[in-house]
Amino acid sequence: MKDQAKKSILVEIAVVMAIALLLLVIMPLVLTEFRLNLLGRFLSLAIVGLGLDLIWGYTGLLSLGHGIFFGLGGYAIAMYLKLQVPSGELPDFMGLYGVTELPWFWHPFYSFGFAVIAVILIPGLLAGVLGYLVFRNRIKGVYFSILTQAAVIIFFNFFNGQQKLFNGTNGLTAFKTLLGVNLSDRGMQLVLYSLTILFLVFTYGLCRWLTSGRFGRLLIAIRDDETRVRFCGYDPTEYKVLVFAISGAIAGIAGAFYAIQSGSVSPRAMDIGFSIEMVIWVAVGGRGTLTGAILGTLLVNYARTFLSEQFAEIWLFFQGALFLVVVTVLPDGMMGWLKTQTLAFVNRSSKVITYPSLEQDAEVEHERKNLGN
Repeated sequence: MKDQAKKSILVEIAVVMAIALLLLVIMPLVLTEFRLNLLGRFLSLAIVGLGLDLIWGYTGLLSLGHGIFFGLGGYAIAMYLKLQVPSGELPDFMGLYGVTELPWFWHPFYSFGFAVIAVILIPGLLAGVLGYLVFRNRIKGVYFSILTQAAVIIFFNFFNGQQKLFNGTNGLTAFKTLLGVNLSDRGMQLVLYSLTILFLVFTYGLCRWLTSGRFGRLLIAIRDDETRVRFCGYDPTEYKVLVFAISGAIAGIAGAFYAIQSGSVSPRAMDIGFSIEMVIWVAVGGRGTLTGAILGTLLVNYARTFLSEQFAEIWLFFQGALFLVVVTVLPDGMMGWLKTQTLAFVNRSSKVITYPSLEQDAEVEHERKNLGN
């Protein structure tokens, strides 16, 4: 069993590395600059899909508010990018609202190192605090989902109404340089695209490690029967807070990569609709599989891009229909369906080999002939 487990791990690592190399080497050669940037954005969305699958698919916590952490990560790196102006000047939008002095909490974002730390810590700490307040009171199920959705409304309205601090509805846009390099430069775009792939691979490895072994089995036990876990002597609150904080930090990283590659971040990232879209990605791919979260994210977003280009006025109906089909026909998502079909094929094959048909059994045929005489 151990040898088989090691072999499966090695095969999975080989497949992940092969796909990563394909994305890193082949895609930049065959895709236009626009399509490559689009793929980079979708891959950054796949990172948040992994974080959502970690808490929903494995721990049973359906968050409808992950847009908060995604948006905070995007705003953290965007604040640094907007401060790449000559000394003494303010970000361009502040002058439109009569701001004459940079707000105090903007000053630390002059440092790139601080911005990177903020991308991870701010969403992660917020998720940890929110999770602690919720889970210590044993709030779960639909009530947890409603609370996360309510939190989205609060953050959306806050950022949407802060014109002087965050440019309100328009958000932070028009990023020019990163570490002194023009963001529109082809080389910088390739670097950002490559970093997105590397962080996606790292996040996948982290989530696979967390969901394997004893810790992973405990997460699944919390998902399936939290009460029994308590009776076994474990405190589910600690594990749920930890995994929710990790998921929030992952979403923050995804938001930062998406903001840089899209060139903007706005309160729309914290909209209820966007948070629900994240759930659709994971549901389509298959929750509790990790690979399904990536596949579902890429499939839904590429389908949305294609349909919005071809059917600009009615493409939302296609998206809704896709989700209805998945829920009713493929409740375990695409990866769940593929797994079921594979197991069914293997079982059919093994039955033929292990238990041959009586009509094809030579001994049975011999006895039938002898008894007939």
